[in-house]
Amino acid sequence: MINENALIIYKTKPAVVKERSGDKYLITLADGEKIKVREKDIEFLHPGPVSNPGAVMNQKINASVIREAWELLSGDNDARSPEKAAARALKDIALFIFNDYTPASAYFVYELLKDGLYFSGTIEAVTPRSREEVESGELKRGGKLRESDERGQFLKRLNAAYKKPAENKLSDGDARFMQDVEALARGRTQRSRTMKEMGLRETPEDAHSLLLKTGVWTRMVNPHPDRFGLSRNNPRCSDSERAALEEIKRGIPLSCSAENSGSRDPRRDLRRDLRHLAAFAIDSPWSGDPDDAVSIEETKDGKTILYVHVADPASVISFNSAAEKEARGRGCTLYLPEGAVRMLAEEYIPVFALGMSGTSAALTFKITAGDNAEITDTEIFPSLVNVTRLTYEEADRGMENNAEGFSPLCRLSDLAGRIYSRRAADGAVNIELPDVHITAVNDTVNIELVEKHRSSSLVKECMIAAGEGAGQWAASRGLAFPYISQEVEAAGKLPEGLAGSAQLRRCMRQRVLSVKPGRHEGLGIETYTQVTSPLRRYTDLLAHIQIYAYLRGEKPVPQDDITMCLGFGEAAVSAAVHAERASENHWKMVYLADKKDSLWDAAAIENKGRAWHVLIPSLALETQVALRGNITPNDKITLILKSVNIAKGEAELVAAT
Repeated sequence: MINENALIIYKTKPAVVKERSGDKYLITLADGEKIKVREKDIEFLHPGPVSNPGAVMNQKINASVIREAWELLSGDNDARSPEKAAARALKDIALFIFNDYTPASAYFVYELLKDGLYFSGTIEAVTPRSREEVESGELKRGGKLRESDERGQFLKRLNAAYKKPAENKLSDGDARFMQDVEALARGRTQRSRTMKEMGLRETPEDAHSLLLKTGVWTRMVNPHPDRFGLSRNNPRCSDSERAALEEIKRGIPLSCSAENSGSRDPRRDLRRDLRHLAAFAIDSPWSGDPDDAVSIEETKDGKTILYVHVADPASVISFNSAAEKEARGRGCTLYLPEGAVRMLAEEYIPVFALGMSGTSAALTFKITAGDNAEITDTEIFPSLVNVTRLTYEEADRGMENNAEGFSPLCRLSDLAGRIYSRRAADGAVNIELPDVHITAVNDTVNIELVEKHRSSSLVKECMIAAGEGAGQWAASRGLAFPYISQEVEAAGKLPEGLAGSAQLRRCMRQRVLSVKPGRHEGLGIETYTQVTSPLRRYTDLLAHIQIYAYLRGEKPVPQDDITMCLGFGEAAVSAAVHAERASENHWKMVYLADKKDSLWDAAAIENKGRAWHVLIPSLALETQVALRGNITPNDKITLILKSVNIAKGEAELVAAT
């Protein structure tokens, strides 16, 4: 089914879908004419939204750039490759040529396909033509593209700019010849004619270096998300999703029933009214998507009850819906120093993030804690809560000063301490290493050491308890669920402090996602999952979808489907994690680039033979440095920054004498 405002092709011309009526679509042509057509008579081109189909016909680009893109995509840089180039979707061709996939770029590539000189095939499978076919076509049109002289002059300027960048610059028109270098630097191709002709290695790092030296790129270009194939754009909200969200924003239905409804309409699920409880969403000051809050209650019979209220997008997102599939493909929200790329459309945040305005809809995990903070019972239900948002610093200050209204946080902090003590007794591993918050805005990079807070430990333990309780709840009902387990290798005797934590980190094996529960040795928990971040973690959203299926009396998502989703989601998360780490390191190098000969306090971590593994806490930066003398783990040392290579992501530091 094609969505409204999508760009389609009707009789080789652009048109926009306005609505569906029965088995036909009402479409608008470029001249404004509206007609009804059958789906078999149209071709889907771009999801839009598009209001005027005529507007997509104005995309322009230099003809030599098109030919350059054809050469790269055909894999025919040396003009003698006998292999047939792989077919690609039209979307991939648009991204390659324009570095963006818009209705206009999609239609431009469709026009190239229709023209037939450089590409053939269908929208689903576009294939670059062979060199023989292209040259024959150019000759027939009376003018083969000749740019050897122009390119020769460009290469002379490029060599001069590469060898003496301070004295030589590329011309404004040279950027088109650097397109293949940019594509290589972003990991979108493995070949570059320009790099080859320059005698340089065809690697992303060397391409990045060339772009920086010649001024085509500035330091503020971060290519790492592209290298992992990640989108820089937030998901788009469909018309049906937007309508559902608008209905919720107009007023959340309230029922004070003590039990949940079996209604299949998610907007009419009965929600328990928990607005009498003090609920706190505690997070960093830069957080813009609070998705969990905590409350505590002591019953008359002496029981302690922890409430973890979680954002509730699963109340309107069903399995295999467009939003669920989009989240599955992304895996998580991508957090970059230059800004976040959401897992769910931006429109979900003001509706479901907790404490953004007035009453919030939540999925509440009600956890009863025993004398030793062990979980004796877990109940899950939709709720309504009034949430107070606090930063960690505000929460700490309120607890330390015994401020009015903060007594629930003090009791929560005490419970969190008991939860941690219980986990520690069961073998939980505690790793304490510095962390930094990096922002890259305009031409400025800031790095701020993240302070340790009493309230951050409170939140951490409450979230772990929610994951433990949810895991027990799902396992006791035999649900296929995104359970998380982890093994820890024997560490032996380790030093204290930073050195011990850094070495202990290597003992943590990669976590395992499975539909069957297993022990999480790192947390000291027998059954564990994650359920507290459905706005930014796909597996949390999937867990909520499965919970709702059970609460509504519907058929749960089958085990095979859960297994498939975990595989797709985890692959996406892995790419995002690697991209985030590479991006953070990139911005650290940019931050250090102008700080040659600056001094940095560091700690010795571990002897690596000829060098020591060291850690600079203020940057959360780890590297290797040659150290002389009698050095032991955790010794404080001073380092001097000698040089930075942004393209390689490396900083050279030496010990101060």
